[in-house]
Amino acid sequence: MAVQEDLAPGAGEAADASEGAPGSTVHRLKPNAIGLLGVVFMAIATAAPITAMTGNVPFMVSAGNGIGAPASYLVAMVVLAIFAVGFTSMAKHITSTGAFYGFISYGLGRTVGLASGLLATFAYVVFEPALIGIFSTFATTTLKDQTGLDIPWWAFAVLMLAINSVGTWFGVSVAEKLLVVLLATEVTVLAAMAVSVAAHGGGPNGFTFGPVNPVNAFKGTSAGLGLFFAFWSWVGFESTAMYGEESRDPKKIIPKATMISVLGVGVFYVLVSWMAITGNGEADAVKAASSANPLALFFNPTERYVGHWAVDVMQWLMITGSLACGMAFHNCAARYMYALGREGVLPSLQRTIGRTHPRHGSPHIAGIVQSVISAVLIGAFWIAGKDPYTGTYVLLAILGTMAILVVQAVCSFAVLAYFRRNHPESRHWFRTFTAPLAGGIAMLAVVVLLVSNMGVAAGTESGSLVLRATPWIVALIAVGGLVYATYLKRRRPERYALLGRTVLEETKER
Repeated sequence: MAVQEDLAPGAGEAADASEGAPGSTVHRLKPNAIGLLGVVFMAIATAAPITAMTGNVPFMVSAGNGIGAPASYLVAMVVLAIFAVGFTSMAKHITSTGAFYGFISYGLGRTVGLASGLLATFAYVVFEPALIGIFSTFATTTLKDQTGLDIPWWAFAVLMLAINSVGTWFGVSVAEKLLVVLLATEVTVLAAMAVSVAAHGGGPNGFTFGPVNPVNAFKGTSAGLGLFFAFWSWVGFESTAMYGEESRDPKKIIPKATMISVLGVGVFYVLVSWMAITGNGEADAVKAASSANPLALFFNPTERYVGHWAVDVMQWLMITGSLACGMAFHNCAARYMYALGREGVLPSLQRTIGRTHPRHGSPHIAGIVQSVISAVLIGAFWIAGKDPYTGTYVLLAILGTMAILVVQAVCSFAVLAYFRRNHPESRHWFRTFTAPLAGGIAMLAVVVLLVSNMGVAAGTESGSLVLRATPWIVALIAVGGLVYATYLKRRRPERYALLGRTVLEETKER
């Protein structure tokens, strides 16, 4: 590890975040633990394809831009690919578990970097309990429908917390193996539906191209809501950068994994949502999505063109898909906590969440802290009488999404500043200027879409105190980070100098 090039100690060491002295060690994650496919799977897991499709598309069709939902994914894919161009350009120079925290610190300075790091950490922290909510809902519903067993949702919440904690404790390679299996199965069943519809000529009305016409992304009951849900479906794809220190040849792997995640997931989302609508027929698709069982949008064409067995399998894979997504977010949150802790943002953090397991090289203490926080949030929502899906999942997902979209926008502008100041020789009119500028503006536009559509997106929780407080919570965390960084700059300059500067020694910033 190293802290800036001029402070780089020997291989495997870093400047001590509590003392700022070269030569002291910083606990590092296990190197060379994961390859290209592993990073891709970890990133795609945060997107949770089956959860994004079955959870978001019916709502987009019924209350968003109608049959234009696939076109929304097409628009979102283009915007996110443009954002990823700048993001990956920076990833070629900086390898840090802090991802946004490190990137923004180098681009816009340590003060903005710490505020962004806290926002990103907060987002991933609340995403896990959100996914625990939807996982518990899928599990209780499926078991009751298919076996008659009526198990309380909190039992599944405890189960998921335990699985996530164990996965993080034993390191990223263990989580990778489990996620490969879970993702392969959920992608297969959705692809089977899409391919079967296409093989049968496109449904009752044949192939229709209205759903993928980009113009239709901006039509419907609430085009803004539909576009927001499309972007929401990708949240977490940028987590590729978090695994840089644990991957093989990160300067090549991370940029490739990021673009594969954006484009691969995008093409998959467009095709699956398009075939689901086509398989029902456009008019019947809207009716199915607006019915008492909106999952019929996917279940109907699956049963018609694949078989009833595939519907049963899909229900089980909705459970495993949300589990995979929650596990990926747990890993992301633990790594952000670890990144902040190892630099001693607070001295006590370096001795706790900033440590790694001596054998597995995992952020095990940060993982335990994340599990405790998730348990507390789940418990609080349970005491408040919130439904695990309409309450816990929806409210926390909106809260985390707002925070991470703000950070993504700031990161785009950080790319502009970084290459202008640090690497003028690498500046490029598109990769380091036009793409990050357009991506940043687009991300800010998505934040506006979220704020203006929060009430509709929250459904039955539109009057919730948590929802009304969401923008203020995000603003409070950002301001708190700015204020604390300013305090460190004036009173603890040696600690301030290390903010966001711990990078992998073998691939240090250059």
